[in-house]
Amino acid sequence: MSNKDVASLERIAPELEPQSIPTPERDVIRFVQSDGTLTELGQSRGVDVGFAQSLYREMVLARRLDVEALALQRQGELNLWLQCAGQEAAQVGSIRALDAADMVFPSYREHAAALSRGVTASELLSPWRGASHAGWDGSARRFHLYSLVLGTQTLHATGFAAGSRLAGTDDIVLTYFGDGAASQGDVNEALNWAAAMKLPVVFFCQNNQWAISTPSSSQMGAPLHQRAAGFGMPAWHVDGNDVLAVHAVTEAAALHVRSGRGPAFIEAQTYRMAGHSSSDDPGRYRGADEVTLWGGRDPISRMAKLLGELGTAEQFFAGLRAESDDFARDIRSACLSIERPRFEELFGNVYAEPHPVMERERAEFCALTSMLDAGV
Repeated sequence: MSNKDVASLERIAPELEPQSIPTPERDVIRFVQSDGTLTELGQSRGVDVGFAQSLYREMVLARRLDVEALALQRQGELNLWLQCAGQEAAQVGSIRALDAADMVFPSYREHAAALSRGVTASELLSPWRGASHAGWDGSARRFHLYSLVLGTQTLHATGFAAGSRLAGTDDIVLTYFGDGAASQGDVNEALNWAAAMKLPVVFFCQNNQWAISTPSSSQMGAPLHQRAAGFGMPAWHVDGNDVLAVHAVTEAAALHVRSGRGPAFIEAQTYRMAGHSSSDDPGRYRGADEVTLWGGRDPISRMAKLLGELGTAEQFFAGLRAESDDFARDIRSACLSIERPRFEELFGNVYAEPHPVMERERAEFCALTSMLDAGV
């Protein structure tokens, strides 16, 4: 990134100093309007069409994964599924702003971010099918395993950042959490810990407006991003359905963190278009008018309109539709062919190094299963 780009990023966000005043709620950072037109800020920055197309492609494929996975769950092939529909821009824009070596700690809905990090459909669906307790190698992917317990991943991220500092590495950490998790003690402890030690963590809050059936308005007395000032860290408030703005803001936050100035906080305003999970009926607690309103802010259709205005040919969209159809077939095939892991794998990845207790228990377990297989 050039010095000019860095200066540009700093102009669109609060001053990158811990004592800075967070962006007011009315000043949400936005490059692209819901109708696909560029804001004045977006026009001043300009758009790399090829890069925008790559972001759009990842969002489209993530949406298709969501659709196919929900269908598989309804057919009894997955035990549960938590959709990310509507949050693709927040995830793709942020994950693409990181370096490959940076570590990411997700919650349980970051499917678009997972795909962007190279997690395969088979790996992603495996835990939801009950075929494994993990699904992928979090260390190798630099994308940690999903955490179903609200907010715990923020402490994991902060601890990992502390360890990285001790190890002398230059990589940073980004952790995702939602507006509901922000009310958990773990998140506030992680924010305080990271701020006190000036750890290289970007706290990325996807405010999707609902904590299961509790609206954001009932959870807090002030906008979430304003909490960051109390912990001594800068904050950005961004339109989470604008993938270009999310990418730029995350780059700015990453620059701040990577420079050794401590953690940063991002609140991305987005929307959970589906239920909390495949077992939830959102129609019981939110109205059709709200869903229609946010449907008009869909991040994928917004980018499609922008790309069309910028001269992207129909051939590009047709090719992506074909790729999406192929991906859908691959998703189903991958799900149905997932093999159950060997039971002895349960004893792996418990400690950083081989542990005598784990090895003894593994040997005993393998001996027992061998006896059972032999009918002894």
